Amino acid sequence: MNDHKANHREQAGEQASVNFIEAIINEELKEGKNDGRVHTRFPPEPNGYLHIGHAKSILLNFGLAQKYNGKFNLRFDDTNPTKEEQEYVDSILEDVKWLGADWEDRLFFTSDYFDRLYEWAEKIILDGKAYVDDQPAEVISEQRGTPTQPGTESPFRNRTPEENLDLFRRMKAGEFADGEKVLRAKIDMASPNMHMRDPVMYRIMHAHHHRTGDKWCIYPMYDWAHGESDYIEGITHSICTLEFEVHRPLYDWFVDQIREGEYRPRQIEFARLNLSYTVMSKRKLLELVKEEYVNGWDDPRMPTISGLRRRGYTPESLKLFAEKVGVAKRDNVIDVALLEHSIREDLNKKAHRVMAVLEPVRVIITNYPEGQVEEMETENNPEDPSAGTRKIPFSKVIYIEKNDFMTDPPRKFFRLGPGREVRLKGAYIIKCEDYKVNDETGEVEEIYCTYDPDSRSGMEGSKRKVKGTLHWVSAQHALDAEVRLFDRLFMKEDPEDVEEGKDYKSNLNPDSLKVLNGCKVEPGLKNAVAGDKYQFQRLGYFCVDKDSTAEKPVFNRTVPLRDSWAKMKGR
Repeated sequence: MNDHKANHREQAGEQASVNFIEAIINEELKEGKNDGRVHTRFPPEPNGYLHIGHAKSILLNFGLAQKYNGKFNLRFDDTNPTKEEQEYVDSILEDVKWLGADWEDRLFFTSDYFDRLYEWAEKIILDGKAYVDDQPAEVISEQRGTPTQPGTESPFRNRTPEENLDLFRRMKAGEFADGEKVLRAKIDMASPNMHMRDPVMYRIMHAHHHRTGDKWCIYPMYDWAHGESDYIEGITHSICTLEFEVHRPLYDWFVDQIREGEYRPRQIEFARLNLSYTVMSKRKLLELVKEEYVNGWDDPRMPTISGLRRRGYTPESLKLFAEKVGVAKRDNVIDVALLEHSIREDLNKKAHRVMAVLEPVRVIITNYPEGQVEEMETENNPEDPSAGTRKIPFSKVIYIEKNDFMTDPPRKFFRLGPGREVRLKGAYIIKCEDYKVNDETGEVEEIYCTYDPDSRSGMEGSKRKVKGTLHWVSAQHALDAEVRLFDRLFMKEDPEDVEEGKDYKSNLNPDSLKVLNGCKVEPGLKNAVAGDKYQFQRLGYFCVDKDSTAEKPVFNRTVPLRDSWAKMKGR
């Protein structure tokens, strides 16, 4: 009896952990649908760079294929040559590969299927279910009616199949100008679903295609090409975001016109990812790039995958974030703090701790022997003993952070001040004896300290306790570096929340990037290469930028150490 109860609890727990898409797949597998196959795809348009919303979709589609021992395709929906570029194709390939989604040998383009799509279109015309319309796009749009009023039938709706076929072939042959004619499906102008009111299947576009060149001057619309491409590839589950829910009846209608046998791909919709302090519209992201509000698609302030990668995010952190967000049926806004928490959780386990001083002030240890240099051994990562230790040089003159010293500190300021002691991380305890102020600026430019020779970390005398511990670098050995402090690109949680007459760009954060020059980092970072990630002690997580050189390393701040999400959740 107890075993039976335990079994039941285990099954209930397993069922509870299954998202609604997995529940659908499980039911279909029980029914033997599609011969027990699971085959998913990710179908990006090559008209921009992918963002974190796409990352969630990629990981979902690939993850389902993995979970059910199925297959995953990458297919470019390249049906609009006026907006597509090879640059976007290349960037998408890099992003999907970086996320770890392996399409194996299944890389496809909708343009691979243009001939077959055209043949199927001719079949639908001959079946009397499609017609050529001569009306301009504006008139067709007006005739569609409203959600509460039926549409008006086109005067060209009842052309004979033979006449439609002739016109369609002439469209393909290039006899007509852009916009002069379209091919429309003949469905139902009174349908309550506006997408079923004789949707356009092909439009005329005399445009050079990045793969097919000038072979075509008619191009299929998304709704026509998408389901048919899924059908050609044997896709079982066409997973897309909620805005395509109203397109599903059309998806099914188109597939039903050409399919043979029982197989039919199934469209399933899930909630798209919306992040606070972020815009996710590809059009708006393109606007930010083209109008130079940011420095390109891979600007670390952008929510693009390439921007997140350059900022220091890892594939593992995005997977962790996607798992925490889950798969929902209804749209909601996710706090960006959860994304930041995910990268901290990942980097805390793997990033080496290093010393870096962003706003340095010189500290002269007056009783330290002139010319002496010691090597202090310190751990690379306390969370990972296998990361080992390293040695960093210590000398008479060091740098600490300006804000770690106050001339008249309050009682609970546990850093350095006149007569106060602090421990230098991995080194000695020092005591401030005096300081020097710049007459012109009024700022402290030198601090004079003594050190306790018996307080070196790891020595017997090191057991003496002081309340503050500071990071530091040896002035003699430090490397000069540039550090870029990135903050959120927008000032409001909802960037679209604007005054009348303004747009989302009025909410751009003017302090989203602060560049610090003259920063000092420990000498071991001279061999750092682009993409390397570190925790700067007490400051946050940082990543080496692609602009970095051996002479001048450049670091991007990924996130500060403070974790607002963990605090909110009481971690």
